[in-house]
Amino acid sequence: MTPAISLASRLTAGGAPATSAELLDLLRNAPRDELHEAAHMVTEALVPKRFDFCGIVNARSGRCPENCKWCAQSAHWKTGCETHGWIGTEECVDAAAKAESHGVGRIGIVTSGRAQSAADIDSLCEALRAMKARTRIHLCGSLGLLSREDLTRLKEAGLERVHCNLETAPSLFPSLCSTHTQAQKLETLRAARELGLEICCGGIIGMGETDEQLVEFALAIAEIAPASIPVNFLHPIEGTPLGTRATLPVPRILDSIAILRLANPRTPLRFAGGRTQLSDADARRAIRCGISAGIAGALLTTPGANYDDDRALAAEAGYDVSQPLRG
Repeated sequence: MTPAISLASRLTAGGAPATSAELLDLLRNAPRDELHEAAHMVTEALVPKRFDFCGIVNARSGRCPENCKWCAQSAHWKTGCETHGWIGTEECVDAAAKAESHGVGRIGIVTSGRAQSAADIDSLCEALRAMKARTRIHLCGSLGLLSREDLTRLKEAGLERVHCNLETAPSLFPSLCSTHTQAQKLETLRAARELGLEICCGGIIGMGETDEQLVEFALAIAEIAPASIPVNFLHPIEGTPLGTRATLPVPRILDSIAILRLANPRTPLRFAGGRTQLSDADARRAIRCGISAGIAGALLTTPGANYDDDRALAAEAGYDVSQPLRG
């Protein structure tokens, strides 16, 4: 039995988690088809067979004070990014209703910026209460760094899940952003979990990580143990410091998905930014390697998948694509 298949067999039998040394060895030395097959074995055995779809609403865009080198919304870079303030409760409700009508089970309110003011929290709570009252869609928020008090208020208003990406390996993050830290992100996630909120946490592949850092990132996410892992592939945006990087070749994307799956055997991996870089044939391969969820509809500053783009591919792969809503 090859090392890749041996690891997959151990994981599916409930054995010890994959180690950094094992994952790095597979990434560097295993034949690609064996690495991908091992990830497929784990996916088939352990991942729920429902392909979960969520949508997002860009509720405040641009003019962000943080200096994340990948992000078009940072005020530090000249990108031509669309900027607008808080869109208001009615637009949030309309976005939720539209997503629900397209068979999407969850929607996230996304706002640019480091954190939320007290007035921002008031507005978000009003929107969440209206969305909860007028739709049945599950409610998520990607709202930057949040205090326990903020999270308590948001949960009381209807928030069910908090999204805050680790973004990349702990050893790489400081070279990509210096205005906040991963430790601050972890404080938000820890507080959310202690309050009983679900956690969504992933990152971006293709920002210059080494093999070691890809594995480091995969295992850092495993330590967080989120309910969902969004997997973004860098979409280089002109004007950002990473704007001249080449997009990742498909084999590296598939290898990265496989490593994330072996490090996180049971957690849904979600197509997110950069999905449109893949053809349908390559998306099928990504689903086979471990993708089992997706973001549908418009994203923030990069192209998103159509509501129906991945539904047929997921169904073809044997997933239930019906979406549970709140009772």
